[in-house]
This record gives sequence, C-alpha cells and structure tokens, in this order.
Amino acid sequence: MKDTRFAKIVLLVNGLVPLALLLWDLYRTQVGANPLEFVTRTTGMLALVFLVISLAVTPLRRITGLNWLVRFRRMLGLFAFFYGSLHFLTYVAFDRFFHLTTIPADVLKRPFIAIGLTAFLLMLPLAITSTDKMVKRLGGKRWALLHRIVYVSGVFGVLHYYMLVKSDVRLPVTFAFVLAVLLGFRILAKYYKAQPAVSGSIAPPR
Repeated sequence: MKDTRFAKIVLLVNGLVPLALLLWDLYRTQVGANPLEFVTRTTGMLALVFLVISLAVTPLRRITGLNWLVRFRRMLGLFAFFYGSLHFLTYVAFDRFFHLTTIPADVLKRPFIAIGLTAFLLMLPLAITSTDKMVKRLGGKRWALLHRIVYVSGVFGVLHYYMLVKSDVRLPVTFAFVLAVLLGFRILAKYYKAQPAVSGSIAPPR
C-alpha cells in the first residue's frame, strides 16, 4: 500500500490552518461586530466540513480503487470532532460562562442547542474508539456498526445549522444534499454487494 506518511503531515498542517487563521482574525479583531457568533459559526462550519470529507473517503476509494485513501479517514474524523469540541467549548465558555447548571434550561429554551449537543455527543464515542486498540477490542464488525452513528451525527449537525441560520439556508441545504448523496451511495453499495449472495442462494430451475 502507498506510503502516506508525508500526505498525513500535509493533512495535519492543513487541518490546523483554519484554526490558525481564526486565532489571527481574533488577534486583529477582524471578526465583525459579534465575535462570539463569528467563532461559533466558524468552528461549527469546520466541524461539518471535516465530517463530510471524512464520509466522502469511502465512496471515493470505491470509485477510484485507491484503497490507501482510507488511511486519511480517521484523521479527518478526528478533525471534525476537534472543531466540534471547539464549537461546544465556545458555547460553554462565552455563552454560558462555564455555568454548566444553566445549560439544561437553555437547551429546553432553544431547541437548536439540543440538536447540536446531540450531534456532538454522538461524535464522542466515535472519537474514543478511533484507535487501533479499540478496533481490536470491539472487533471489526461491532466497530463498523458503531461508527455508522457518524451519519446520524451528520444529520443532527446539518439540522442544527439549518435551525441556527433561520433565513439564508443555502449552506445547510447544500450540506444536507451532500450528506444525502453520501448516505445514498453507501446504501446502494451495500445493496449491490448483497445481490450476488442473494442470487447465488437460489437454486437454478431444473
């Protein structure tokens, strides 16, 4: 299999570039009239971008036959969780000022917070079980089944974004379309993979 060590370093650096640019804009106070909204939306957008890219790895691998692409999926998924964590931390630190007891009431008051929190919590077990040791401990089939939750997390993430923007919904709708295409590809691939097994189990007519 192709040596991807250098490519992983490039991906790591590029994955951190948006954070560096965000911090630079904060340092120069180039974040508009509402810095909290700017940081919240930027980190949330980055979480969705990396999540969608990570989900695109398998379809791209199957279409192109470049199996080494799968080596980037874990890092892309972890970047999605990383920016999702920053998104959540921004809310806790600058919206709730670390008053954790106020979060439940805020979740009930603003449903889009509950949707976003659900998306983030669904990503948590995926990040925890992303190591090779956890794959071996869970077993390949159980690990793969668990990590299908990523699509549910993606759906909640897109819905959270849609409810947040309220008026201009072009970006969340675009994310929803891309996510639907990726999920549809996975369903079709699974269906066509099962077809030979089904047809092979039927005895030919005598």
